[in-house]
Amino acid sequence: MSSKASLELTSIKADSSSADIESATPINDLQLPLSEKNAKVEQLAQEHNINHKKLMWKIDLCVVPPFCLLYFLAFLDRVNISNAKIYGMEESLHLTSNQYSVALTVFFVPYIVFEVLSNYMLKSIKPHMWLSAMILLFGVVTICMAYSRNYGGIVTCRLFLGIFEAGSFPSIFYIMANFYSSAESQRRFSFFFSCTCLAGGCAGALAYRIHDLDGTHGLKSWQWIYIIEGSFTAGLAILLYFIVPDFPENCRFLNENERSFIKKKLEVYSGNSGFEIKQTWKDVGKVMKDPVIYICAICYFSFIVPAYSYAFFAPTIIRDMGYVAMEAQSHSIYPWLASMGFSIMVAYISDYLYIRIPFAILACLVSICGFGMVIGAQHEPLVRYGGCFMLAAGLYTAMPILICWVSLNFSGHTRKSVGTAFIIGFGNIGGIVASFIFPNSDAPRYLKGFGICLAFVLLALIMCLVYCGYLAWLNKKKQTPEYRAAWEQLDSREQIMKGDLNPDFKYLY
Repeated sequence: MSSKASLELTSIKADSSSADIESATPINDLQLPLSEKNAKVEQLAQEHNINHKKLMWKIDLCVVPPFCLLYFLAFLDRVNISNAKIYGMEESLHLTSNQYSVALTVFFVPYIVFEVLSNYMLKSIKPHMWLSAMILLFGVVTICMAYSRNYGGIVTCRLFLGIFEAGSFPSIFYIMANFYSSAESQRRFSFFFSCTCLAGGCAGALAYRIHDLDGTHGLKSWQWIYIIEGSFTAGLAILLYFIVPDFPENCRFLNENERSFIKKKLEVYSGNSGFEIKQTWKDVGKVMKDPVIYICAICYFSFIVPAYSYAFFAPTIIRDMGYVAMEAQSHSIYPWLASMGFSIMVAYISDYLYIRIPFAILACLVSICGFGMVIGAQHEPLVRYGGCFMLAAGLYTAMPILICWVSLNFSGHTRKSVGTAFIIGFGNIGGIVASFIFPNSDAPRYLKGFGICLAFVLLALIMCLVYCGYLAWLNKKKQTPEYRAAWEQLDSREQIMKGDLNPDFKYLY
């Protein structure tokens, strides 16, 4: 081990403006096999007089549910435009099919642009303040959508929705990835991601009941969807201010001893997080040069196209199978619930076996079968409806596997922050594609849209395999004398900022 790697971080203090920083994790901690790392963590728990299992339950209750609520609200307000469409929004605002697609698209432009910036800001503004403020504004804009009178009004509202929600999704994964080790993460990530499924189901359930308000106070049922769901979001944003967690180094629900233990525990698995080091835009630029973020971004993009296509158009697709508007809303709920159950089941098995790639492949294959059923059974509504269960289950299982896999393979705050934000931001360009591939003129078969979605799932499957192969190659490359020699030439700050590029960090696949 080089002398630089064992220096106290007082040397880093001279290189950055950060305050007191603990010493870096010895490299040999990262070299330990998983069983020995687990044993060392249990020893740390005894030294800190911590009940590890009880503490993890505390973290689970204080981290996962608030983020589930936050993203439930965000996703609900993002996709409720599909339910409003069923209840006559297009006719009321005199929208063409192309204008409706544009209204979907404009959300993603600021949403994509501001995601890396939002994650960058979280080191300056505490997450509970930043995220709750964004959700409050998001809810207010959703209410405003109910009073849109034309195409321009709905487009403007969707644009602001994209601005205010830009930070929510990558920020959540960034923060959660700093609380859990790789062996603990997938079931938590999938449970959180299942809120997407729950929001999709609840959007249909709420819309089903809101139909009874049609004409109340002179407002149509599609307007009541925005008013009720937007008010719900804005009101709960106040609660989120008090319950959304910050990073483990400064979160409010842990005491000093618990924070110290969690920090040391995660250093055993992933190395020093570099939380106390002030990051710069130069550090961000270095992360952007890593090929792995582009591989994963293309993979996530390939999942997003079919996933958003289903979220945006599921009620319409189900209606065109022969169900009337209210029946379409109610029938759209059940595929979401099925996908939630499948995702959580797979996540537990993946964590137990400490492996990701087989389950990513399985989820892709399930989704491919679902698309095959929807495309092939044009005159069998029940078969097509069954296909919706499979494609939703596959897509909304594959995406949390990928995001968790990627997030925990990044080590250190800067690489987690920039990597997750860019991958999710770039991936959401797929939402723009999804907005245009199901025009009304293609109803009820939607062969073009489903064909495009199927092609992207196949591409996602290929990119998952490419990512796995790249990680295996990197793990092998890190063991070469040349790689280690180059690593030992770096100063202590640079080693910490490079995180998972440490030769002793082993990528999970």
